[in-house]
Amino acid sequence: MSFAHHTGWRHRALRGARWPWLLACAVLAACSSQPPVPDWQMNAHAATQKALNAYLTGQARVEAQEWERARQALASTGRADLLARAELLRCAAQSASLALAGPCAGFEALRPDAAALELAYADFLQAQRLTAAQIALLPTPQRAVAQHLAGTASGGDAAAMLGAMEDPLSRLVGAAALFQAGQAGPAVVAQAVDTASAQGWRRPLIAWLTVQADQAQAAGDVDTAARARRRLAVVAP
Repeated sequence: MSFAHHTGWRHRALRGARWPWLLACAVLAACSSQPPVPDWQMNAHAATQKALNAYLTGQARVEAQEWERARQALASTGRADLLARAELLRCAAQSASLALAGPCAGFEALRPDAAALELAYADFLQAQRLTAAQIALLPTPQRAVAQHLAGTASGGDAAAMLGAMEDPLSRLVGAAALFQAGQAGPAVVAQAVDTASAQGWRRPLIAWLTVQADQAQAAGDVDTAARARRRLAVVAP
């Protein structure tokens, strides 16, 4: 369930393709009421999950291989919109690791075939202020962050808002949006550090520990800065 809520967006976004959960009855064709699951769906799903995990844990070679497998499986349908959604998911992982510099390049090349949902999510990854209609299209965990960025939230602490998200990747993506908007204080950064640490996600952990160290140093919090740098020495010797 590590990507439950974030893949909840993906399942919603790909429902036109009936993106499957790999339930035993579907894989084994044991449910007579279920049509056989096309190979491309299973292959794309498996490759995407492996690619995401490889990226977050810093396995660059595996990540590249699995994304290529996912692209090939999706391209077999001839549907650019499915490729666009996969590129957005990849950029979400990059955003969570504070590595998304500028627009999502893979998605931008496919923008002409994207629907309103994908366009809204691409804008969210850039921490843009969204309209109420766009916010309604986002994955449920991200709507509160988008409302906060748009100034339409009902109030509440940003760190508490992130803490209420069950899915760790959604939490990191939300923290990244706040960071890009200049709204990630020490509590938000600490949430991101703890989230990446708990999952063993080396890449985002290094990024957020670096932010924590720099932020604490600038605020004169020498102890927190030193502690963050000691942790960096452990995760990225």
